Amino acid sequence: MTTDPLFPPTEPYHSGYLEVSPVHQIYYEECGNPHGKPVLVLHGGPGSGCNPGQRRFFDPTHYRIVLFDQRGCGRSLPAGCVDDNSIQALANDMELLREHLGISRWLVFGGSWGSTLALFYASLHAEKITGLLLRGIFLTRPSEIRWFLYEVGRIFPEAWVRFVEPLSTNEITDILSAYHQRIFNAPENEQLTAAQSWSVFENAIMYLSPPATSAASSNNSAMIARLRVHLHYLIHDCFLADSPLLAQVEKFRRIPAIIIHGRYDMVCPIQTAYELHQAWSEADFRVVPVSGHSASEPGIAAALVSATEQFKSLA
Repeated sequence: MTTDPLFPPTEPYHSGYLEVSPVHQIYYEECGNPHGKPVLVLHGGPGSGCNPGQRRFFDPTHYRIVLFDQRGCGRSLPAGCVDDNSIQALANDMELLREHLGISRWLVFGGSWGSTLALFYASLHAEKITGLLLRGIFLTRPSEIRWFLYEVGRIFPEAWVRFVEPLSTNEITDILSAYHQRIFNAPENEQLTAAQSWSVFENAIMYLSPPATSAASSNNSAMIARLRVHLHYLIHDCFLADSPLLAQVEKFRRIPAIIIHGRYDMVCPIQTAYELHQAWSEADFRVVPVSGHSASEPGIAAALVSATEQFKSLA
């Protein structure tokens, strides 16, 4: 029997909604120690949301843990809305939330798409960050998106065949556009089929050792909303085509940082994290040898908790 590396479950002591634009209200919550070291948790996706498990990477007696659902995600309103929704807008929301909560500086924690958003925020507001803890690095480059949509099928051929099964032969040459067309323009039953197919494919490649139960959502409207935001970002190169993150390293180089990546991550291959570390040698790069992408994998979870414990000692 393996020991659970996570801290015990904890409930928010405060939650609410913050109006960040005429269109969007974001849900946020605070957990742990109200007078503790502030840490902001950035969920993945794009399009997912924060969840109770993300609170458990932090000692609740030491950290003031802030989580929020990004625009159109989770409990934020309106769900699945892609109007006025870009990475630039999300970074602005983080600043609005920091000021709303009266926090001067905070540790920023993000995995997968959350690592993307953390790095982009750091390129704009390095002075507001005490440290960066990043997992499953995603830099949004075309090669990384191509890997997910096509090349990973060489390792998971049966999952990939099911992934493209709803598409015509012509559509397979541009999977992203085909799914985007379905989720935004098709009847609701076809939207749901697309959302289910995408979710099943993601779950198939997420873990080195898949859990006994699927992580796929049983809430049809939430599944569609999530994929709407997800595809909106991917079809627009995550709004980073003109400002690639590797070119921004000098702006956040001096922030204390730990990068954690699973050796066998099939969603965000380790080459991306390695290239980030090559450009940013000051960051502490930790490869978890027997792990895939998910933060819930035992090796990744233990590495994240070890890192949050290490960050306790930073001023």
